[in-house]
Amino acid sequence: MTLLRDRDLARAFDRASHTYDRLTALHPGYRTGLLRSARRLRLPRGGAGLHLLDLGCGTGASTRALLRAAPRARITAVDASSGMLRRARAKPWPAHVRFRHLTAEDVATAGEGPYDAVFAAYLLRNVTDPDGVLAAVRALLRPGGRLAVHEYSLSGSAAHRALWTAVCRTVVIPAGALGGDRALYHHLWRSVLDFDTAPGFADRLTGAGFTGVRAVPLAGWQTGITHTFVARNGSATTPGDGR
Repeated sequence: MTLLRDRDLARAFDRASHTYDRLTALHPGYRTGLLRSARRLRLPRGGAGLHLLDLGCGTGASTRALLRAAPRARITAVDASSGMLRRARAKPWPAHVRFRHLTAEDVATAGEGPYDAVFAAYLLRNVTDPDGVLAAVRALLRPGGRLAVHEYSLSGSAAHRALWTAVCRTVVIPAGALGGDRALYHHLWRSVLDFDTAPGFADRLTGAGFTGVRAVPLAGWQTGITHTFVARNGSATTPGDGR
């Protein structure tokens, strides 16, 4: 099966949006993993005075994690799927959180930013041109701005590839099929196998000009399958960092 891309993928997420939160609720550690990755941005003073971007916010789970990690920050959350955004916007949010219907590629030309930090969860393996998106993220970040990418990116071990396939074939794809979304969850399985390994994605970030790149594994069954990648845009400090 060909991977879904661009508008086809956005439409698939539109169709899946009504069951997406129920399915992710079955994922052990889904929300705690997002929160752990958001906290790895290590934003000072609860994010006071900072403007953050949640790139590929989906139904708002990553936005909620970012808000918990930085409750005093201004947050702009964007996604290419109108269906997912409707679900996100329907939830209760404070006034300093807003949502926009934009693709990752369009954010740089939409008059947004600059941002002090960017959080991107489950996004980069789904875009046609990850290097182009990373270049756009760098352009949106202030000097010294922080990036956290929360992504399925396998360690490179055959055992982790086999575990991912087993989880998808026995749990993820059948559960998605019950909601009529088999194609999307088949895409999820294949997109992870076809994406960069964790060392490969760390090298991609370095090649894109980010500094201090680190890949940190998630705990539990996701170890070796999901990682947080943290980096900076250059060597300057984020405003208010105090260092």
